Amino acid sequence: MPSSTPVPAHASAARPGYRAVLAAPHAARTFGAALLGRLSYGVVPLALLLAVRDATGSYSAAGAAMALFGLASVALSPVRAGLVDRHGPRRALPPMAALYTALLLAVAAAARPGTPPAVLAALVLAAGVCTPPLGPVMRTLWRRLHPDAALLRRAYSLDGVSEELLFVAGPLLVGLLLPVTGPAGAVVAGAGLLLTGALLMVASPLTAQGTREDGAAGGEDAAGEGEGAATGDRRSRRSRRSRRAGRGRLGGGRALRRAVLAAAVTGLALGALDLMVVASAERQGRPEAVGWILAALSVGSAVGGLGLGALDRPLPNAARLPLFTAGLGLALAAAGLAPGLLLLGAAVALAGLFVSPALTTAYLVADEAVAPGARTRAGAWVNTAVNAGSAAGGAAVGLMVGHLPLPLCFALAAAPALAAVPVLWTRDFGDAGSRRKSDPARDAAA
Repeated sequence: MPSSTPVPAHASAARPGYRAVLAAPHAARTFGAALLGRLSYGVVPLALLLAVRDATGSYSAAGAAMALFGLASVALSPVRAGLVDRHGPRRALPPMAALYTALLLAVAAAARPGTPPAVLAALVLAAGVCTPPLGPVMRTLWRRLHPDAALLRRAYSLDGVSEELLFVAGPLLVGLLLPVTGPAGAVVAGAGLLLTGALLMVASPLTAQGTREDGAAGGEDAAGEGEGAATGDRRSRRSRRSRRAGRGRLGGGRALRRAVLAAAVTGLALGALDLMVVASAERQGRPEAVGWILAALSVGSAVGGLGLGALDRPLPNAARLPLFTAGLGLALAAAGLAPGLLLLGAAVALAGLFVSPALTTAYLVADEAVAPGARTRAGAWVNTAVNAGSAAGGAAVGLMVGHLPLPLCFALAAAPALAAVPVLWTRDFGDAGSRRKSDPARDAAA
């Protein structure tokens, strides 16, 4: 059986590039399983919305149910990630995935005319509570695979771009399923994707050690491979100290708060942009243009993310964070001045160039800021900030777009990102976070 030992830094540096990211032991297998499970995140929300609407005949009931689903999924993400940090993915993910799947199947079975909307809302809410944190777990595993900073950045860039493409592919898959299975069948398909991906993910030898980074060679898979009892005991003690540190306060200090802030304002900009693009296209009598303008955003984000990962000597993570956030804010404000939809699409694509780099860098800063035993939670906080910011941005612009000129709406949506830049700027450029990550005992005491 191949070893699950992380690739040494000098070995990673000898094979730079995205191919080297996936060439690490079990990387492609684990990442593929994670992507399969995460595809459900692009399928399930739309499928649930349509299933509840068809069952109740009410868009308001469907919207309320999805608001509950999103709230539970986002707000409790750090709690679920903490369970993974505490117990490891092999113990924590299968029960979450099984319960999440069972609740989605219950929604699919109950989504028929005559079912009280409150029953459907309760089931949808319960499913949101149990959403497994596959993304944060995978990002933590990338750290174990690639201790080399350049390859870790490439891994996070690849992960972020792939996740964004999944959120494009998910609704397309729902569209293909609807004529064949109906909304309830699409819900079942999303549940199956999540359960299959989660189980394949935890079956990988890479998850045998959990999500901690202690230098051990493979948890259950390394047992009995002749490393020596004394070495194993020392590693075990280090692992227990790391896990105890992660179970205490999250720590991370200002570096983690900056990462969460950057993620929140990026999410806010994205949530606002979607609605403003719709309003712009409708006011110019071309609602069909919404699709290609938002596709330009995704293309720009993918190009920016892959470009960030390809850089050989980028600025330190904490130095890049305010630059990407400022670029996003300026591009968003400029998009409001576009005189036509073609130029709006170009400006939106320009804004997209900063989206994936900003989020990737926020995850990297959060990862550096905390002890190894808390990394899944730190990533979950960044993920929660993105989703919460997106919901807030959409809600805020929904209140403004009917009463204010669109250029002013774009400027107001860009304002939080620009206002965050002075807060994100720091002279230490993340050095404090890098020092803290090597001292889990101090994190536990903080």
